[in-house]
Amino acid sequence: MAAKKILMLVGDFGEDYEIMVPFQALLAVGHTVHAVCPGKKAGESIATAIHDFEGHQTYSEKPGHRFALNADFTDLRPDQYDALVIPGGRAPEYLRLNPKVLEIVRHFFTAKKPVAAICHGAQILSAAGVLEGRTCSAYPACRAEVEVAKGTYADIAIDGAVTDGNLVTAPAWPAHPAWLAQFLQVLGTRITL
Repeated sequence: MAAKKILMLVGDFGEDYEIMVPFQALLAVGHTVHAVCPGKKAGESIATAIHDFEGHQTYSEKPGHRFALNADFTDLRPDQYDALVIPGGRAPEYLRLNPKVLEIVRHFFTAKKPVAAICHGAQILSAAGVLEGRTCSAYPACRAEVEVAKGTYADIAIDGAVTDGNLVTAPAWPAHPAWLAQFLQVLGTRITL
């Protein structure tokens, strides 16, 4: 398997598990992952939030871990990356307002490179205008944004994932096993036991 160079777009109060787990899992199987945040440099940290499903009308939120960035947003060139990961949490609601973030996302879709988005990551996909005619899962509260962007919302179990061509999406962190397995398949990653 050829190792891939993967870009991860993160921001303050992104969902802790949705940042930490794919970052570490993709590194563990031999890929390079560069985690970047607008306005921050390699070595700086973002604050994360832990979202949990405790029987309320929506998720609860607790402070998460500090997550250290390992690459600079300012100088990045999306053409140097093989794939893109967009975690959820609250970060996508403001990251989608950054024109460079949207330009980066569009690059991956235009070049038909693998993209994995989870939970509120669909807010960035919607703002980038890349969901038209695509099937996309997301946290249920983001359904309207997927549909307004002319995508088809995949109403699947919280632990499920869906692949539409180069796009792999899931509703939230309970889907990590399915989401990561499908993303690894799109990446061409082979794990042998």
